[in-house]
Amino acid sequence: MRLNRIIHDERFYTFRQFEEDLFTLQATYPQFALNTIGHSIMGRPIYEVVIGNGAQHIHINGSFHAHESITTNVIMRFINDYLHALSTNEPIRGHNMHHYFNEITLSIVPMVNPDGVDLLNNGLPENERFRELVLDINNQSTNFDQWKANIRGVDLNNQYPANWEIEQRRKPKQPAPRDFPGYGPLTEPEALAIYDLTLMKDFDRVLALHTQGEIIFWGYEGLEPPISRDIAQEYGRVSGYRPIQYVDSHAGYKDWFIQDFRRPGFTLELGQGVNPLPITDLDHIYEETLGIFLANIYV
Repeated sequence: MRLNRIIHDERFYTFRQFEEDLFTLQATYPQFALNTIGHSIMGRPIYEVVIGNGAQHIHINGSFHAHESITTNVIMRFINDYLHALSTNEPIRGHNMHHYFNEITLSIVPMVNPDGVDLLNNGLPENERFRELVLDINNQSTNFDQWKANIRGVDLNNQYPANWEIEQRRKPKQPAPRDFPGYGPLTEPEALAIYDLTLMKDFDRVLALHTQGEIIFWGYEGLEPPISRDIAQEYGRVSGYRPIQYVDSHAGYKDWFIQDFRRPGFTLELGQGVNPLPITDLDHIYEETLGIFLANIYV
């Protein structure tokens, strides 16, 4: 069965196209809420999609890193397919999505870093101040393919208060296209928006989508609950990805979530290759990730 898609996910998203697709979905399907949870450095809204009435609250996000924006395409395709299945009573891979809707409340932030994504996929900002800023950070190069950061050169997934000081000591000490953790934790509005949302909604489980490696990171400093292993193994089974418990990395969103909530948190490294992965990989990556999304109903 091929589900009807009304979004434009066949190319990398600019912020404008992403926003237009969200508004089109909202106008077409009544089963979800669209919230603004904050704004980027450049004032762009950071949107949250909420679908479902279930007691289990699960959060999914994408595009923490600018050159990993194919994660936004994956998420938007799932949102479209899920909403279409709800409206037509069609299953997805044999799963009744009304059951999914009644069991799980999904909070989805498809694009955490709208300014960084737009820099890669839409070119230099028109605003002269930000144009000069990113060129200075990028040594005057207009090739931003390796840009992970937000618009002022802070890596948003190195911003969380989970041994942030370790990352500060070993990462760049000033704004950079990648890996600069900022001058302190939670200095950037994009990272703070996800932090505040998580505190407010008290999620049972979080999944942060990144690229690449076909890996599922599921532990942090021994603070993860035992159920995390079972969930990670099931995610691995349905996707073909390799679960890895620990990695020498700190200050990420899932690290902080596990540390502070002691609940299951996962970083999913989608696909294989060199970032940014080509958009031609989207169909394959989506089919792998879809299994993980659907597995949330039974693990």
